[in-house]
Amino acid sequence: METKSAWLKYDEAGKKEIFFFNEGYKAFLSKCKTERECVTEAISQAEKLGYKNLSDIIENGQILQAGDKVYANCMGKALAIFIVGKASMEKGMTILGAHIDSPRLDLKQNPLYEDGGLAMLDTHYYGGVKKYQWTALPLAMHGVVAKKDGTIITISVGEDEHDPVFGVSDLLVHLSATQLDKKGKVVVEGEDLNLNVGNIPSLDEKEPVKKAILQIIKEKYGFEEEDFLSAEIEIVPAGAARDYGFDRSMIMGYGHDDRVCAYPSMKAVFDLGESKEPVPERTVLCLLVDKEEIGSVGATGMQSRFFENTVAELMNATGTYTEIGLRRALANSKMLSSDVSAAFDPNYPDVMEKKNAAYLGNGLCFNKFTGSGGKSGSNDANAEYLAEIRKVLDAEHVSWQTCELGKVDQGGGGTIAFIMAKYGMEVIDSGVAVHNMHAPWELVSKVDVYEAYMGYLTFLRNIGL
Repeated sequence: METKSAWLKYDEAGKKEIFFFNEGYKAFLSKCKTERECVTEAISQAEKLGYKNLSDIIENGQILQAGDKVYANCMGKALAIFIVGKASMEKGMTILGAHIDSPRLDLKQNPLYEDGGLAMLDTHYYGGVKKYQWTALPLAMHGVVAKKDGTIITISVGEDEHDPVFGVSDLLVHLSATQLDKKGKVVVEGEDLNLNVGNIPSLDEKEPVKKAILQIIKEKYGFEEEDFLSAEIEIVPAGAARDYGFDRSMIMGYGHDDRVCAYPSMKAVFDLGESKEPVPERTVLCLLVDKEEIGSVGATGMQSRFFENTVAELMNATGTYTEIGLRRALANSKMLSSDVSAAFDPNYPDVMEKKNAAYLGNGLCFNKFTGSGGKSGSNDANAEYLAEIRKVLDAEHVSWQTCELGKVDQGGGGTIAFIMAKYGMEVIDSGVAVHNMHAPWELVSKVDVYEAYMGYLTFLRNIGL
């Protein structure tokens, strides 16, 4: 069985619609380089469409009805967006889930030092990265500084054309004989990923460059060195997402993993709520979570009780909460756990088994199972559920493909699917094929982004009915 390029089914008007949709995605990707920025932007868009904060609903003792639209914000790093359906929530929800964290460098808590006449910042890499890919690139700083008086300072430096950028140096090839003999994993070590942030000394005798940088930080950004202790500052590639290829068919940008699934998931829920029939039969949910790249841990990761607690609160706000009702709502739900897939790359064909690989431009991807080796860590979705999805997607002429993450025993990876499956719900991995996954600059096909959106919208309208 072979899949065809999704581009082939579109005329010029259809291609124009694909390009238009992707302009919105490019803007989102360029603007939202951290999980906090994704949540802020998603809430901004939701509130413009009439979504209410679930916390306000609870505080005011309001009762939710079918068609009501709400969101729940978890510490500014995870978000749940709901449209309340006509049917009892015990019948289950229709869920789109994706993560909004991406591989990056994080500043350490005590990062600033001076060495060799340079002011430097210590970093700790986040997620699975090839560390050598993060050298000799223009990098930007995004994040927050929380001061003891409760003030929160938002940091974004390096994106505006008039901003400075930062970087991690690389060893010149003329002196790299020893370095180039190392294995790729240790060509650049984790403790070598130190950020160069300044060179002009002050008049201080001790650490004059560091002191000068601290003065700039205080005057321009309003915090002191000790405030790094309670800061979350992420180092990411500087610059906007760009069209890629002579035909502009692709997008290169930072953070496709997994915002290329988060954005069409969010848009699918928003557009469903604005459609001619805005009240769905089942409650629908877009779930955007943090910490997937490091195991879905922490209060804002999928392994926390945020999702479960929020569903309980939503049921309570509809006047239908019981403990057994909550359990039934979770078990009867159906979900697409949306995360990126590895696309076949003709430069590296040996790691793929071509019949079961994803291809750029061939549509929405489905991974029946992920994991590594003998499917370790996988969800492995039920055949009956995949058949149900096939039926509704084919009926709406959505282009889709099945795939695996490379050859058996070549490597592997996982998503949040296995966590959601613990509730007993039907869940399968889906998403968009990507080149350069986890590199600073990743690559996707615009038609795949659009097919993901159309697939998610079809899923919300038809699954479980």
